[in-house]
Amino acid sequence: MLSGLVEIQSNHSVEETVERIHRILEEKGVTLFALIDHSGEAEKAGLHMPPTKLLIFGSPRAGTPLMLHAPGIAIDLPLKLLVAQDQQGNTKISYNSPRYLKERHNLPDALLATLSIVETLAAKAAE
Repeated sequence: MLSGLVEIQSNHSVEETVERIHRILEEKGVTLFALIDHSGEAEKAGLHMPPTKLLIFGSPRAGTPLMLHAPGIAIDLPLKLLVAQDQQGNTKISYNSPRYLKERHNLPDALLATLSIVETLAAKAAE
């Protein structure tokens, strides 16, 4: 596993996990900026890959203070969740560890909670 990358198993298919994430985001008032269907695009190119989707989401109210403190964090924002089926048919949710992002961008502990939403979201979607 790559440094800073967290991977958890979902109890649902890729499609259902993505739907659960989308529903949770809506309930929390967090914007889903993009849903990238990597496997769907691969299929259009005549290639096959297991279901793989990237969700890009966030909130200017939450992200702006992070970027004001450490402008370089904009390369890692908005937050992302990758939902993909592995070779055994299991659904995995991957994301950048909030601690990794904190250390990478030298953020104070007070701003860590803002990034930690990604852990909570992934765990709830995976249940």
